Amino acid sequence: MKAPKKQDYELLAPVGNFAMLHAAIEAGADAIYFGLKDFNMRDGAQNFTIKDLGKIKEICKKTERKVKRYITLNTIVYNNEIKRIESILKNLKSKNLIDAVICWDMSVIELCKKYKLPFHVSTQASVSNISAAEFYKKLGAERIVFARELNLKQITEISKKLKKSKGKKLEIECFAHGAMCVSVSGRCFTSQFLQCLSANRGQCAHPCRRSWVIKDEDGHELKLKNNKVMSAKDLCTLPFVDKMKKAGIKSFKIEGRNRSPEYVSVVLKEYRKALDSKKPLSKQEIIASLNNLKKVYNRGFSSGFYIKMPTADDFSFSEHGEQEEKKHFIAKVIRFWPKARAAHLKLSSGKVKVGDEIYIQSKNMGVKRTKVESIELEHKSVSEAIKGQDIGIIFENITSLKSGDDVYLIIKK
Repeated sequence: MKAPKKQDYELLAPVGNFAMLHAAIEAGADAIYFGLKDFNMRDGAQNFTIKDLGKIKEICKKTERKVKRYITLNTIVYNNEIKRIESILKNLKSKNLIDAVICWDMSVIELCKKYKLPFHVSTQASVSNISAAEFYKKLGAERIVFARELNLKQITEISKKLKKSKGKKLEIECFAHGAMCVSVSGRCFTSQFLQCLSANRGQCAHPCRRSWVIKDEDGHELKLKNNKVMSAKDLCTLPFVDKMKKAGIKSFKIEGRNRSPEYVSVVLKEYRKALDSKKPLSKQEIIASLNNLKKVYNRGFSSGFYIKMPTADDFSFSEHGEQEEKKHFIAKVIRFWPKARAAHLKLSSGKVKVGDEIYIQSKNMGVKRTKVESIELEHKSVSEAIKGQDIGIIFENITSLKSGDDVYLIIKK
């Protein structure tokens, strides 16, 4: 099967707040997915209100790529919630606030059809064969997010059969990067049993990420090389994106609505390069991209089910991530003088010196990585400043900041 043309690929970004939205757009997202305060699988993210969606639409429509907007309504739905969901969908349709709904519950699908809203079938539906794909296609789905248990050979087979089937084209979306649940495509009950927080309602407390001791009823302990026995590594498909393209995948989905703006920025930029490349990435290009991906939050990388069945090597050894960098908040911008490119800060923690690498982020600009070019204290040039000091500071290649923008020191692990 020939790979589709470059413009046929969609890079789909996770957005949990406005800073992540701007970071996604700046990094080259073709589309974003996000949730409201309820009914989505990332209840712990900041998420949005209906009132926010007009602003999101305005921001996305102004972009060169005309970034598409998909809303997630993909939790388990109870009887007493259907009227509320209908009210949400009716509002979305009347104001043309989204491009599609990501869902899988039949009640939500029926309501999408009622209000003529395009819908994508969530990975929560575990679509893993041609019959299931055809079923949702007949229901009117525009796209299916395949079950994570599928390998590339299986995806290719289903894709070929879908192309031969009659009727409207059904697009294929697959996860390309980000966290993987030990239960793979969802419906895990561990968090519910232990803490009464349902993963199927987007409230997972992530008990699988902890260290565990295995004992029998007599108190005998099982010695483990890795006591993170349920903590899967992050998915990373960047080394074989060219094979993903050839499998018939339309949309490459990045997981991470609970992660940071810098995560979105770094990950999207690397996958943007890979998707836009007219030929497979070279070994050197893959190594360089992986080194950048390792800088932001990750639990180590795995190919998931795409290439082979996961083994013990696909489980993480880390409880708090294996990223090579972390950020430490040091100040908020008090004032900025564009002509001088100078910012006024009062350090609220830590210290900063000339040459330090910095993240600057806000809900209006996303995130920018820069370096400290110079520091002034009491009108004198200094090489370092500490907590409590009022300073003037110039950052490399930064020409615009606003009062209230957050400044973080990047610390190498």
